[in-house]
Amino acid sequence: MYEKGEYIVYGHNGICVVEDVTNPGFSDVDKDKLYYVLEPIGTKGSKIYSPVDSKKVLMRRVMKKEEVEKLIEGIPSVETLWIGNEKMREESYKAAMLTCEPVEWVKIIKTLYKRTRDRISQGKKITATDERYLKLAEDSLYSELGFALGRDKEEMPDYIKRRIGEQKIGL
Repeated sequence: MYEKGEYIVYGHNGICVVEDVTNPGFSDVDKDKLYYVLEPIGTKGSKIYSPVDSKKVLMRRVMKKEEVEKLIEGIPSVETLWIGNEKMREESYKAAMLTCEPVEWVKIIKTLYKRTRDRISQGKKITATDERYLKLAEDSLYSELGFALGRDKEEMPDYIKRRIGEQKIGL
């Protein structure tokens, strides 16, 4: 169970602060059921009510600085996604995003950087689906890394390159 004041990753909503753990008292809510009252850090003033025992949306604690550094150091060894069937590409991206796991976001980013490079070398453009999932994965990853390190998410690509070297990233 998460505590009041704790920061968590809540599904596709990203990082949220747990404002309270309570029963909201809504008429259609079981009076004995506890809910997290969450505020997404990127959308001040909005509230999310999620049952404490919910299995529908993945929740986890935000990575600590040490975990972020370990993830960054491990980026060169993270494999790209293998997608044998072109028609299953979006499903693979979607499944990876839904895990809410940073290493899965890295896999998407590495896969799409490589795929974009390959397409450009063939005189083709990045597909709309690839572009959408690249943005989602980068936003999710860089937001959490930046938050854990006390930096802006926009700084994260350069920070990663400085930490492990552009050539070692495998992009």
